[in-house]
Amino acid sequence: MDDTTNIVIGSFEPVCFPDFNGYEVVAKIDTGAYTGALHCTTIQEEETANGPVLNFSPFDHPEVKVSLTEFAVNHVKSSNGKIETRYFIDTNIIVAGSSYPIVLSLADRSEMKWPVLIGRKFLRKHNFLVDVNRVNK
Repeated sequence: MDDTTNIVIGSFEPVCFPDFNGYEVVAKIDTGAYTGALHCTTIQEEETANGPVLNFSPFDHPEVKVSLTEFAVNHVKSSNGKIETRYFIDTNIIVAGSSYPIVLSLADRSEMKWPVLIGRKFLRKHNFLVDVNRVNK
């Protein structure tokens, strides 16, 4: 593998979500996790005349309400070994100054230290290398 094509990031990386009012947060980069997760509250699916709509508020900001008609539902095995049903969305994330498409599951991460988790599927797809000695908070 040619190292010149890889982007080196730290275990914790500042990221931005342009689709969610440009919200900036520090994400935990987790090579042990397959997918990523986004902290959300009030996650609800509602049936409308035009089909299902997913409503949620990202990052403990109840004043920000997002409604999407394109989403997926899948099972995720969490770090404690429990299998949960989660909603998955496509969005964009800015990491190390560049924008990338990302698929994230929506989860209440209020008990977790980091509101965003980025997993190895995204890291591999976009040629990121994680340097655990690098601090980018």
